Amino acid sequence: MTVPDSYPGRDSHPGRDSSTGPDSSTGRGSYSGRDSCPGGNAEILDLGTHWRQLVQNWVARRNYHTVHDTVSVSLRFDLHEAGRTVTVRFMTTKKLLVAFATDGKFLRQDQIAIAAAASNAWNTEQLNPMLSVWDVRGPRPCLAGVCDLPLTCRITQADFDVLANDWVDRARQMFSRCHQVFKL
Repeated sequence: MTVPDSYPGRDSHPGRDSSTGPDSSTGRGSYSGRDSCPGGNAEILDLGTHWRQLVQNWVARRNYHTVHDTVSVSLRFDLHEAGRTVTVRFMTTKKLLVAFATDGKFLRQDQIAIAAAASNAWNTEQLNPMLSVWDVRGPRPCLAGVCDLPLTCRITQADFDVLANDWVDRARQMFSRCHQVFKL
């Protein structure tokens, strides 16, 4: 999932991108990767620097089983209606924070066309491509949902929490629909 340019936290960096910043008379910006919102006390964080902190703070307030390693933070939740567990793995590429979701079920050859149709239906209905048949470096294809944000974003913890909740809710709905409607 990509975020439109008008998404909260996508503003320029005060003091770094303009000549009207706090230290503009010296030509040096005082930007440290953290700012306070004007009129409020919500701290705005650079996603590229603080993604792990944002994810861990969000996960700490939820009842998910989590696993942390050097490159990712993964969480799992039960999808009771499908009798499965969904895993969402947060990690970065050079330019993106990626949330990769899967129910861990490999597709049989006779399910690939149905899975592609399910992905197409979901993506068309949601107007936001997210679901695909995934077969990258894996033993066999599976259904996977992928959401992302540019690492250049700046975002508050509260805004990140709303976004991460939405990603998990979509993953829950996606895999439930695939199980219930398409029998995947």
